[in-house]
Amino acid sequence: MIISVASGKGGTGKTLVATNLALSLKDRLRVQLLDCDVEEPNAHIFLKPKITQSEAVCIPVPVVDEEKCTHCRRCAEVCVYKAIAVLKNKVLVFPQLCHGCGACSYLCPDHAISEQGREIGVVELGRADGLDFVHGRLSIGEAMAPPVIRKVKQHIDAKKVAIIDVSPGTSCPVVEAVRGSDFCLLVTEPTPFGLNDLVLAVEMIRKMSIPCGIVINRAGVGDGKVEEYCSRKNIPILLTIPLDARIASLYSRGQVLVEGMPEWRQRFLDLFDLIREKHTKVKEKAS
Repeated sequence: MIISVASGKGGTGKTLVATNLALSLKDRLRVQLLDCDVEEPNAHIFLKPKITQSEAVCIPVPVVDEEKCTHCRRCAEVCVYKAIAVLKNKVLVFPQLCHGCGACSYLCPDHAISEQGREIGVVELGRADGLDFVHGRLSIGEAMAPPVIRKVKQHIDAKKVAIIDVSPGTSCPVVEAVRGSDFCLLVTEPTPFGLNDLVLAVEMIRKMSIPCGIVINRAGVGDGKVEEYCSRKNIPILLTIPLDARIASLYSRGQVLVEGMPEWRQRFLDLFDLIREKHTKVKEKAS
């Protein structure tokens, strides 16, 4: 099973839920945690993994052979990202704009364009307290997270429960990270901002036809409108985490909840049982 942990806004507690769910399951099942928030990964701060392997993430960018090039402008016409500009006697390539689609080299009538890899990030693998750990890091100054996310997800093991820590929002990196999940946990907070962004996240997940459930973090500070929305949209609330100074203190020190407050381990195990139950019902309905 692949469980993604996402949210419409940042700071709701996705990493708290993802790391504690993984650590709670490790004695019961084979588990791996994949941090796909590649622009600012932070699961490693809590899990403290021993990194044993590192892989560069590269995208192919064009290299123009000026001797073959006839400056027909075909490459510039097909590049929707404007990564190539053809002047009278020279072709300019802007690697930072290139998305590595390969259209320019494939459609060049003079076969004047080849490709070379340009590193945009790195994927690191290791072990953390009995579970497999994978995360990606987008290089500073780079704009494209999806290729790094795809590289991280290539390490999903079908024989294990994979828990994916997703970046906040509903943009391309989130869609890429959530795609292919069996279930999505949407973490929110009971505030007007939390509800506004939860609505956007639910719309995204439903368009992707992925079953979902809600985790409400910092419960007790809102006005009940998140609960009303979930009831109206028939979305189950699977776990509620209260606004608690002890939890905040553990998190601020980089300590996981299930170790600092062991009574929470069973609550995360119960959360997984609810996810598995929902997932089973969806599969039975589909068949």
